[in-house]
Amino acid sequence: MNKPTDLFSGMSDLPAASAGGGNGDQPPPASAAPPEDGDERFLLGEYTHQVYLRYAISVVKGRALPAVSDGEKPVQRRILFAMHQLGLTPGAKPVKSARVVGDVIGKYHPHGDSASYEAMVRMAQDFVLRYPLVDGQGNFGSRDGDSAAAMRYTEVRLTKYAELLLSEVSAGTVDFRPNYDGSEQEPVDLPARLPFLLLNGASGIAVGMATECLPHNMREVGAAAVALLRDPAIGVDGVLAHIQGPDFPGGGHIISSPKDIRDAYVTGRGSLRVRARWTIEQQARGQWRMVIHELPHGVSVKKVLEEIGEYTDPQVKAGKKDLTPEQKAMKQLFLDALETVRDESGKDASVRIVLEPRSSRMPLEQFIALLLTHTSLETTVSVNMVAIGLDGRPGQKNILELLSEWIAFRYTTVTRRSQTRLAQVQKRLHILEGRMAVLLNIDEVIRVIRESDDPKSDLIVHFKLSEIQAEDILEIRLRQLARLESIRIENEIGELRTEEDGLNQVLGSRKAMRDLIVAEIKADVKKFGDARRTLIEAAERITARTVAVPDEACTVILSKNGWIRQRSGHDADAATLSFKDGDGLLTLRRTRTVHPVVLIDSGGRAYTVASSDIPGGRSDGVPLASLLGLPAKAKIVAMCAAAPDTRYLFSTSAGYGFIAVLKDLVSRQRAGKAFMNIGAKDVLLPPVEVGAGALIVALGSNGKLLAFPVSEMKLLAGGKGVIVLGVGEGEAMLSATAVREGGTVKILGQGRGGKRAELVLGWNALQDYVLHRARKGVLVPVKFKVESVAAE
Repeated sequence: MNKPTDLFSGMSDLPAASAGGGNGDQPPPASAAPPEDGDERFLLGEYTHQVYLRYAISVVKGRALPAVSDGEKPVQRRILFAMHQLGLTPGAKPVKSARVVGDVIGKYHPHGDSASYEAMVRMAQDFVLRYPLVDGQGNFGSRDGDSAAAMRYTEVRLTKYAELLLSEVSAGTVDFRPNYDGSEQEPVDLPARLPFLLLNGASGIAVGMATECLPHNMREVGAAAVALLRDPAIGVDGVLAHIQGPDFPGGGHIISSPKDIRDAYVTGRGSLRVRARWTIEQQARGQWRMVIHELPHGVSVKKVLEEIGEYTDPQVKAGKKDLTPEQKAMKQLFLDALETVRDESGKDASVRIVLEPRSSRMPLEQFIALLLTHTSLETTVSVNMVAIGLDGRPGQKNILELLSEWIAFRYTTVTRRSQTRLAQVQKRLHILEGRMAVLLNIDEVIRVIRESDDPKSDLIVHFKLSEIQAEDILEIRLRQLARLESIRIENEIGELRTEEDGLNQVLGSRKAMRDLIVAEIKADVKKFGDARRTLIEAAERITARTVAVPDEACTVILSKNGWIRQRSGHDADAATLSFKDGDGLLTLRRTRTVHPVVLIDSGGRAYTVASSDIPGGRSDGVPLASLLGLPAKAKIVAMCAAAPDTRYLFSTSAGYGFIAVLKDLVSRQRAGKAFMNIGAKDVLLPPVEVGAGALIVALGSNGKLLAFPVSEMKLLAGGKGVIVLGVGEGEAMLSATAVREGGTVKILGQGRGGKRAELVLGWNALQDYVLHRARKGVLVPVKFKVESVAAE
């Protein structure tokens, strides 16, 4: 079997041309040719590679990805062209959608009628496209997910924006190719007068790649295109001086920082944070309400209401007998804050969600933070600018590459349009010159025609005409021989001469052509452009950690069997705590409610729980499995709870460890994050707060103690770490701690008869054990079996 190759390894060798639905580019032929003896056996791996490659390329180039040239996918391009051919201009009478779909699938797109109709519906939805291309009459769906009426009920025609794509399609600007059966001709691209890939954006999932291009404002894109035309060296920053960011059909508020926006445009990939927009309406007796009037792109009113409903009236999860503690806590949180939710969206306001608080005394910031944190009123929008370039190959492009390639395409279309028009002008001039010759010798022309057996040849000989001129004269009507006709012809010749000079100037001068393109862009933007809808203003992202929580002292208690609870204050006594039968205390941490609680399992994954999410009171708490997404057989073995900047020493029985800042362990994912590499036979030792520690003290199972300066340890965000204590075969590190300058340590162990024993070493005595990191240490002079070491 051949070595497997990458799915698109052959794509770079494809011919540079756009692919259609039924007559797209073919992938390279299989390299495994059958033997000459007629044996038709072949390698299965090679065959499947070629077959799947052909399918992948068909999806990528023929269905899922848009073209940089006109911003359209093949099905969209064919729908627009079919409507153009039917004469469905903005001022025309609309026709049934079924008629258009029939033309599309019958002439150009041999696929299902539902797929074609759905594509046409999306082009008519003003909440999907920033500049809709199809004017739909009837029910074309809503942003709440309501589907459009059947195509036999709806009617369509082109919008004014479609003029920017189709007005020059018959002017020789683009190539045409045969349709799937060769009976019709369809355009390879549409001659877009503006970069529609940036104006309307696109989304699609292909094989091995996907695209998510966001919509933009026409005035900003036009200004950026003009600036790039005038100075091709302005770079990405020069383009972004005109393009602020995406401009969504439904408005909204982009809160990402300028750096995040720039990074997304520079790389062609990233994500932006988008927030709803609202107003606060004051009511009688000091009451107020929050009214949402713009939602993030892709979010519907229905989705927001369903999310709020899931919190206020949660359903018992499958396999459970009751609501989880997390569900109960969130339900109480929402019911305490929210009194009424109403959907007042309608004809007058496409989005209007009214949210009334339970009490007018509730802090507005806390109310807003609760909603933004737990619903889609604040969400992330992906940026993945993948498109088919002018070379016919798909690829990820940044904003400068997209705009530059469209400008190159526009130069080509304007050149071809000018060449086509110049040929038409020169042909018309040639004919008019022949007519002028006729009008000056009309009697002689009539005599030649009357007396000749072959008038066309005789006219060519007598008046030195071309074949085209002679043909035109023979077909001329008598009314066109009037005296005034010569004046009209002279005027038309003068106008055509002027136009010819202008076209020659445009074709002969790069500057003249650039000025023409710039003037056309400005004229189109002035005619079709509108104001920005989406607000771009950086703001802090609101997460569950920023929801208002009282800053109070608390104690978090974790049992050996994985039950967690919380007590107010720092007065909890470990000796008085009660546990379920067979359970006991694993660790107890005194912290504050605003600080994160980090738990680490036996496999080295770190999980984060907010103190406010841990139930309090005198109960036994809740199992960690209800708060965390623990893997099978994983067990929580350690807990840290302190301020985010607190430094901890993390170590294992293998003698390795490192110092980490607690905030590096924090994760918003329920499944946690990989943090520490722990061997299969090793165990994680209890983490120790380093603070202002001067020495790290480690104790081995061989009874040796090692102390060394904290500065010899590495500060890491995760991994295996460095050697703390050198341990031999069959030995292990039992414990490690950090001691302040002038402090003492206590070595604990077990003496004869199982009695507890200890040895206290003061600061001066501890100096006998100070060496360098990774040494084996010095034997402790005790007569009991050592178990652990701790700073006093």
